[in-house]
Amino acid sequence: MHSPQLDSPAKPATAAPGRTPAVIRLLVLATFVVILNETILINGIPQVMSALHITEQTAQWLSTAFLLTMAVVIPITGWFLQRVSTRGAYTTAMGLFLLGTLLAAVAPSFGVLLGARIIQAAGTAVMMPLLMTTLMQVVPEGDRGRVMGSVSLAISVAPAMGPTVSGVILQFGSWRMLFAVVLPIAALITWGGLKQLKNVGEPRFSTVDWLSVVTAGGGFGGLVYGLSRFESGDARVAVAIVVAGLVAIAVFVFRQLSLQKRGVPLLDLRTLRYRTYTVALILMAVAFMSMFGSMILLPLYLQNVRGLSALQTGLLVMPGGLAMGLLSPTVGRLFDRFGGRVLVIPGSIGITLALVGFTQVTMTMPFWQLLGLHALLMVGLAAVFTPVFTLGLGAVPPPLYSHASSILSTLQQVAGAVGIALVITVMSARTDNLRAAGVTETLANLDGMRLAFIIGAVLSLAVVVAALLLPARADNAGETEETGETDKVEETDKVGETGKVGETEEVGETSETGKTEETRPVEQPA
Repeated sequence: MHSPQLDSPAKPATAAPGRTPAVIRLLVLATFVVILNETILINGIPQVMSALHITEQTAQWLSTAFLLTMAVVIPITGWFLQRVSTRGAYTTAMGLFLLGTLLAAVAPSFGVLLGARIIQAAGTAVMMPLLMTTLMQVVPEGDRGRVMGSVSLAISVAPAMGPTVSGVILQFGSWRMLFAVVLPIAALITWGGLKQLKNVGEPRFSTVDWLSVVTAGGGFGGLVYGLSRFESGDARVAVAIVVAGLVAIAVFVFRQLSLQKRGVPLLDLRTLRYRTYTVALILMAVAFMSMFGSMILLPLYLQNVRGLSALQTGLLVMPGGLAMGLLSPTVGRLFDRFGGRVLVIPGSIGITLALVGFTQVTMTMPFWQLLGLHALLMVGLAAVFTPVFTLGLGAVPPPLYSHASSILSTLQQVAGAVGIALVITVMSARTDNLRAAGVTETLANLDGMRLAFIIGAVLSLAVVVAALLLPARADNAGETEETGETDKVEETDKVGETGKVGETEEVGETSETGKTEETRPVEQPA
């Protein structure tokens, strides 16, 4: 049962042009804090290993489990965000995050710390689609690029700044301070948000298919877990787990296609019929693989090979993170004025050039050169993320916004986890082979890292190809219809919600929600 405050009347669907709605500013601030925790432990792993007496392979799950949990929970958020109010979703997200942060700060063992990270991730998984869905509902189309620049600051810059923030904090205390510092900040943001946040849109009754939930979790989780098992050297078990994960994903897809006919899929795959959205999805997935892979490799290189401290590592990568943050709003304004291609194509090329540069790391490469390559990578990612988010979500009709943002967010986390597992596996396998051949530990590690960066550079070529396929603006891609496709999607959604026995009383509410939707040109499905 919701409180009267949670069910207060919804606000108008759009805000005045040229202004960022207050609800978006609140959600961006909260999202920045929760996403920062994806990477805040990277520099603290050595301390955690020593304090809790665990191996590096075990400690790595504190980051991988965070991404996996998000990949499992995010598919459910499309259904969840339709059922609850904006305030209800915000309360759930921040409540879970605060609980997980508190448990992590006092965790007496690795098991409790891992559980705390999973709870944190569950809250983060709700916050990201909530932000994206609300933005598409309240921001006029002409302002979305500018506002999406602020969103990119939270979604993309927060993980990039995690190692820097943790490096500074670890100079003054143990790894527990990473959570002790975040807890009061997150609590203050939660309190401020609940005081000012207003509901957007109207909750609608819907059901969830738990078979879809289980197959999604088993599929995405199995895929990443199987890839990570290659590092342990048991290839047969790893292959079996990866195959099982792929089978579960296939079952999940077929289940969604079956449920789609009744209008109640967990993730509505009709979004993939829009070419621009599908291309954006592929581009974002590969970009996140490159970003998270390099974020894991670079600190390992700087600390294990070059002998830098956690603080020195954090300071070296800080300029790139700051550049990414400062450029995001500018990129958004440029997108509103010139469209996406003039940003995405140069940005994707910059990503590839930076990763190619990292393949040449040596024991004596100047630190200014490493700083420059990292800054180029971050600037390239900044030029890509904002336009691609906006183009991708802008290509689907309004009734599919929550599903489109959930699919996009899910694939980002899966891609990030796969990127981490892939580069660590490649690096470890190469290092072990060289060590067995008599190569020294340091040189073996260095060569393993080079090979991992080569894999990242090759993958980044897919980003360049996808960038060339993107249009300048979503509503100019291919043919458009004024109302046809949007009306068809809305009609299917209504059938899905009202076509069950005992649920016909929801027709009025759905119709009322439909009246608030703004009809605009929508890309013709491929």
